[in-house]
Amino acid sequence: MVRLVEDMQSGDHAAMPVLVLANDANATGLKRAAEMGVATAVVDHRPFEGDREAFQAALQMELDKVQPDILCLAGFMRVLTQSFVAPWDRRMLNIHPSLLPKYKGLNTHARALEAGDSEAGCTVHLVTPKLDDGPILGQARVPVLADDTADMLAARVLKQEHQLYPAVLRRFAAGNTSLLTL
Repeated sequence: MVRLVEDMQSGDHAAMPVLVLANDANATGLKRAAEMGVATAVVDHRPFEGDREAFQAALQMELDKVQPDILCLAGFMRVLTQSFVAPWDRRMLNIHPSLLPKYKGLNTHARALEAGDSEAGCTVHLVTPKLDDGPILGQARVPVLADDTADMLAARVLKQEHQLYPAVLRRFAAGNTSLLTL
């Protein structure tokens, strides 16, 4: 999130950050966003346990206050349903720490190591109601090294995420949806 905001605030970007919305009041990104002059809001999912639609409605109410054109998910670990995703069709991006369609969901780095993959990476994609699905807008690859642990691989992938996501958002905000590879 911080890299996205930094890039949007660089002065030559087609997008501007209007809100950082989290489901955890202790999310580090909230403090960083406020320090960068971006409005923040929190909708804690826990009071909505068992009522995903009510949680999503509360999210949408916060978004309605600022009327964003594009949503960028980053570290938002909640599955969103069709009723939330549909109004944002082709306007909601997410980053995932694997080379989709491989390793949707969690524990992506450990799974790549267990499979003996020679490379791993990250993917920026348009969000659909299916988990880690949707058209791919960008991917960055990193080699898997012989002595890698999941944490070591995750650290190298994260560096690529910090380059890929801002680059894809910059292109996307300018109307370019062609695949970007790093």
